[in-house]
Amino acid sequence: MPEHPASPRHPDRADAPETHTRPRNFGGIGELRGRLDGDGGPDAPAADGESDAAWQPPPELRDVADLDFDREGRRGYAEAVYCEAKTPEQVRLIAAAVGERGARTLFTRANDEHAAAVRASLPDAVHDAESRLLWWPAALPEPTGGLVVVAAAGTSDLPVAREARQVAAFLGRPTELVADVGVAGLHRILRRLDLLRSAAVVVVVAGMDGALPSVVAGLVSAPVVAVPTSVGYGAAFEGLAPLLTMLNSCAPGVAVVNIDNGYGAGHLAAQIAAGR
Repeated sequence: MPEHPASPRHPDRADAPETHTRPRNFGGIGELRGRLDGDGGPDAPAADGESDAAWQPPPELRDVADLDFDREGRRGYAEAVYCEAKTPEQVRLIAAAVGERGARTLFTRANDEHAAAVRASLPDAVHDAESRLLWWPAALPEPTGGLVVVAAAGTSDLPVAREARQVAAFLGRPTELVADVGVAGLHRILRRLDLLRSAAVVVVVAGMDGALPSVVAGLVSAPVVAVPTSVGYGAAFEGLAPLLTMLNSCAPGVAVVNIDNGYGAGHLAAQIAAGR
């Protein structure tokens, strides 16, 4: 469970953040150049009078990161911070800038040290240790759009599956998780057909032979986002075997993301389900 004293979803809060900002249409190369230069375009100024496009990192962050606070305005979804391979101090500096800017942010692939660093700057950030995610602010948006169903082939695939589900929820979609429905017992996935067929998009997470996405795609009309995991014995090659299986699916309507990339799967699913 997320390490937060209350549920991360507070739909009745008046200050609950919007999940998705429709990207603005640019008015030509002049406007685009103005946005990139920070001296034009339709951006509303921040509290300090500085537009998101014009933001510059403070001196202590300058050699670490140049955060893209304008991304939500350009494409409708805010930037996420990939913590793996960053030091806790680098993550702390990034989190401090996020807090100063008041920008909704997701931190991915965060270990316990990264989580402590984020919460040093953002004490009310929520940490879900299993999915290795943190998000700030704590309140998730009221769900809109179509249902995202995430199916995990095995219990060992759950960390990646939960990452996908939580990302889709952070981006404002209603979600459901179906666990332990791999092809070794096909009756289990068949028992969940009503739920699967109610989804706008199904994320299928599987290691080992990676066969489950093809099975699901043959049973539902919705698009399937396939996620290979690094779960399996030697010949699974740390996820390469299920990746190749998914790429070679004979069922149409299957999109494949990278090995263990629950974030990418959840984000794509949220975009697919946005207008449903």
